[in-house]
Amino acid sequence: MESSSMQGSSYPPAGYGMAGASAESGAQAPASAQGMLFNQLQQMQQELAQLRGMVEEQQNEIQRLKQEGLERYQDLDQRISAGAAAGAPAQNSSANGAINAAGTPTPPAAQQQASAEPGDPAKEKLYYDAAFDLIKAKDFDKASQAFTAFLGRYPNSQYAGNAQYWLGEVNMAKGDLQAAGQAFAKVSQAYPNHAKVPDSLFKLADVERRLGHNDKARGILQQVIAQFPGSSAAQLAQRDLQRL
Repeated sequence: MESSSMQGSSYPPAGYGMAGASAESGAQAPASAQGMLFNQLQQMQQELAQLRGMVEEQQNEIQRLKQEGLERYQDLDQRISAGAAAGAPAQNSSANGAINAAGTPTPPAAQQQASAEPGDPAKEKLYYDAAFDLIKAKDFDKASQAFTAFLGRYPNSQYAGNAQYWLGEVNMAKGDLQAAGQAFAKVSQAYPNHAKVPDSLFKLADVERRLGHNDKARGILQQVIAQFPGSSAAQLAQRDLQRL
């Protein structure tokens, strides 16, 4: 009876050894998940290393551009110094009457125009940026020289209006109100359609106020309000006009 009962049932019994297989499968599953996680972690580390490399390359490129800008400014500074040294005897000659090849006096304005270079947008931007970097560094003396040289070299540049305005700002920061006023006034005179005209007039009014010329300052502020209504300069002019 016992053997027939054993023959009637399957042997080994159904499910025999499955618990062990399940246990083995359960042990493999976490190991497989850990392997995937490890691979993902390695991939992320590789990507992070690549990103760091790209950042380092960009930082090196930025440093290179800064160095090039500094070298260009140093070259510009040397040109300014050389021009100043050469300008002294030229001014003396002009005072005594400079004579050109035709035997007629050469006006100073013609001499200045002759020093202007043909337009080169890329070169102009490099010079302008180098001068503007000096403002960020708060080296206002050199910034004033750089913007003055830029305007003498590229009077018709697309950056000339901005350069003229910032020349006023740096001269004001230096405490040279006369030079600042002249620079601000020239923005509207030389570049009447430039976006900096309202701001330059507002700053010119501020210069006049500091010089004690309240009537002039009041007239300029009224001009800003009338000619540029709705601008930020007009709003500031309205405020300052009430304080005068």
